[in-house]
Amino acid sequence: MRFTRRTAVWLSAAVLAATTLPAAHASTSASAATTQVLFVGNNWEGTADVVASTPDLTKIGRINLIPDKDARLREIHLDPIKLAYFLGIRNSVGEGHDQFVDDMYTTPDGASVVVSRPSFADVVSVSLTTGQVNWRFPVSGYRADHMAVSPDGRRVAVSASTSNTVHVLDINTGKQLGSYGTGDKPHENTFTNGGRYLWTSSIGEVNTALDEPWLDWTKGDRKITIVDTTTFAKVREIDMRARLDAFGRSDLSDSVRPVAFSPDETKLYFQVSFFNGVIEYDVATDKITRIKTLPKNPNTTEDRTKWVNDSRHHGLSMNPGGSKLCVAGTMDDYATIVDRASLQHGPLVTVSKPYWATVSGDGSACVVSESGADRVTSISFATGQKIASVPVGDHPQRVRVGKIPAGWTGPTGG
Repeated sequence: MRFTRRTAVWLSAAVLAATTLPAAHASTSASAATTQVLFVGNNWEGTADVVASTPDLTKIGRINLIPDKDARLREIHLDPIKLAYFLGIRNSVGEGHDQFVDDMYTTPDGASVVVSRPSFADVVSVSLTTGQVNWRFPVSGYRADHMAVSPDGRRVAVSASTSNTVHVLDINTGKQLGSYGTGDKPHENTFTNGGRYLWTSSIGEVNTALDEPWLDWTKGDRKITIVDTTTFAKVREIDMRARLDAFGRSDLSDSVRPVAFSPDETKLYFQVSFFNGVIEYDVATDKITRIKTLPKNPNTTEDRTKWVNDSRHHGLSMNPGGSKLCVAGTMDDYATIVDRASLQHGPLVTVSKPYWATVSGDGSACVVSESGADRVTSISFATGQKIASVPVGDHPQRVRVGKIPAGWTGPTGG
């Protein structure tokens, strides 16, 4: 199809449920029964810390997201293939640890939290009241990864990375509404155009030691897949290889990692494997328009095989007004605010292996997970300076805005 600016707007809304939160959302939801918070998923521990959605990050409570751990482990140990994948996850992407919590979103009523669990290859809904599992959806293949929630909060998409599939589920019941195929190792998912379209980035194989630039072709079929969520039919595929080459950066990987759309839907910002920086893509013209290279930490090894899952930087968010980007410099141990107009970066805030970047409930701060220090830290979009930092559980990764019942401090049952 002919790809015009009108088509671009039709295809790519700026509703980035994972990273961009409208300023109209206050720390307390419109309903008196719920309060807006941040959920911090502690991947290696299997818990989520709940903290205030304001930049002070006041701790509120904690929930166990693997209450069925014993049952899942019995099931895995009775199946040699499942056990092989379980151990493979531990010894590769898990860095010697089991991966129990990758991504999470709460239901619209704040009654439950829905979580993807890589090592258990499933998505579960856990009651915030009782702490027990409401429903469970085993994904195809042997590993669950990143998720996305639709703007109305009723649908959740999850990447099944070993089967190159994305499942879209009813967030309240766990019923599959549809699914579609992707490139190799689907990763980041983004609902756009008010939930009409879904963009999925495939990162390819990130667990091999074939990390030299000339071996990039071994990483698999990496592309962005765009589907219509009413039919789950494929609308378009974008292979960034040709776009990067046209921009003169054939040296960069085309493995798209975290992304952020501009509020007017015309620009997509993204990170790629092995790169310390951010790439700007114009949706209407289908071209890369700018690339920002960020500083390297002189203490970071240049041995690419030592970088976690082919990441150098992994974590990107944008403030609600669209004027600032927040970048997590994972292997370089910093986070920084980047002015979107000039692409000039602010202070390099020292943090330990930041693994994700999101936006506080009031839109004033970026919140990064410090997976190397078991902390979550807020940074002012206005000044670029650290505001607050609080301890959380073992290896925090994804941080998501959610809701809890008013007065909640943790499950009362189970």
